[in-house]
Amino acid sequence: MRRAGSSGPDQPDREHSGDGCADLQRFSFEGVEYLVREARITDIERLVALSDGALRAGNRESPLDAADLLRQLVYLPSASVFVAEARREVVGGAMLALRPSVRAGGFVGTLDFLVVDPGHDADRVTDALLEEVLRSARNKACTVVEVAGPSDPAERIRWDRQGFQEAGPLMYRTVAVERAAARRS
Repeated sequence: MRRAGSSGPDQPDREHSGDGCADLQRFSFEGVEYLVREARITDIERLVALSDGALRAGNRESPLDAADLLRQLVYLPSASVFVAEARREVVGGAMLALRPSVRAGGFVGTLDFLVVDPGHDADRVTDALLEEVLRSARNKACTVVEVAGPSDPAERIRWDRQGFQEAGPLMYRTVAVERAAARRS
């Protein structure tokens, strides 16, 4: 593996897999190493358990439960489901759903959920997952990533630190400024 240097004490040391697996990102924080990767079918039950019912409550009218729906989304190109692992245990997860938008000038990525095991550092796991979600959004030609604005002030600070801005009930972050500017030239 090749280690990329960090830009300071608050930044993670990142490792990229040298075996051609582009979907693996390693983040090392003060002795705990997090691996962020695309979710597999076998990860879904753990993600639903980590959500502590939040994923189940959101789809009451759906004929599919959260786990069944997530299992389908793992394979769809219009969604990306990621997990964060520590010591081979899933400690967090996130899902990015894509939709086209003429107004946004490309695709809009909606961060549908982000969950973190309460036994792990929420800031670090969130930062690692968000970095991978934003990278994926850029790779999939998203111009904006949006998320429902959190009610918890500590959580709002995490989103602010990642560059998200408030816009009514949502928060958003522009992710593809360079590409949009290059097209206009």
